[in-house]
Amino acid sequence: MEIVFVHGACVKDGAWWWHRTAELLAGRGVTSRAAALPSCGETGATPGPDGPGLPEDVAALRALLAEAKEPTIVVAHSYGGIVAAEAVADVAGIHHLVLISSYLPEVGESLSSFGSDEPAPFLDLDPEAGTFTVRPDALAGTFLQDCDASVQRDATDRTALQSLQVVGQPVGHAGWKELATTYVVCADDRGTPADRQRVFAERADRVIELDAGHHPFLSQPGVVRDLLLDL
Repeated sequence: MEIVFVHGACVKDGAWWWHRTAELLAGRGVTSRAAALPSCGETGATPGPDGPGLPEDVAALRALLAEAKEPTIVVAHSYGGIVAAEAVADVAGIHHLVLISSYLPEVGESLSSFGSDEPAPFLDLDPEAGTFTVRPDALAGTFLQDCDASVQRDATDRTALQSLQVVGQPVGHAGWKELATTYVVCADDRGTPADRQRVFAERADRVIELDAGHHPFLSQPGVVRDLLLDL
């Protein structure tokens, strides 16, 4: 079994965001890889109005999944659930889809389907440049409040500009419906409220709730490792 991780919005260096859980999994003989999302500038193209968006993110994840040589568990976080929802469609060898504090869209839904008319206060949008990102002064308190200081410090260097167009680009396939799905609700999440997560969780086959913030794979890596090993 192999794990493929898909990170959320406005960050780069995807493997780092999962490294605490990945190291514990490796200690149990489970290998993992992390997707690089073009819309976050991870593959060389510059985010912006003409830069890569959701279709490019989906294609990148599908290419990574196609390389798998053993059954795979896809673990998607936050915006990563939008990417994974479409990317897993008709891909052989996927054993399970795990969504952590994630969006779980139907066909035609996008990030904008789940937000209000006003941008979230922790985001910095630049419509002229066609990008958005997390405000540095809001990162730790909103998304990493239950992580130690070293994680909060290192995470600050790994935020990224992302193409704003991903907010409105709809999902073309609900590939998650073909798979066994587990939704992990993070009850102390200050970024994606738990009540919104629970609505998405109703679409999944199985629900687990943790007393954790937005990144339990950094704040409680042993718990996330054990959850994945149980699958």
